[in-house]
Amino acid sequence: MSGLLDTSMVVRYLIGYPLDMAEQAARVIDGEADLQVTDGVIMETAYVLRSVYGVARETVEDYLIDFLQKENIGAFGLDKGQVIQALLICRPSGRVSFADALLWAAAQSTREKIVYSLDERFPTDGIEVRKGR
Repeated sequence: MSGLLDTSMVVRYLIGYPLDMAEQAARVIDGEADLQVTDGVIMETAYVLRSVYGVARETVEDYLIDFLQKENIGAFGLDKGQVIQALLICRPSGRVSFADALLWAAAQSTREKIVYSLDERFPTDGIEVRKGR
């Protein structure tokens, strides 16, 4: 069995609250099913953890990396290793957004490895960032 996880399931699993929902999430996530999360779910999870629960950015990164390292969790449409690497890019800079990091991971999986951006801070490791000139 396999399926996609919604943000609510991931957040409850990571936060452990409310207990009944966290237990339901754990039964699914810690079960036998192969599960996937989209880049949108990863970004929304980061947003909810930061804005609703006040979790520090570094801790959010740790939560998401640990979660993605689970054997039965995959990144829908992206290479899981590149998503983890993208989250690691966020840490030292303190300025690369989760959305930009995931776009960087997506660019890594394209043949051209090009992103068009006006953001001077966009991560460039292994890709080309063009301004559109």
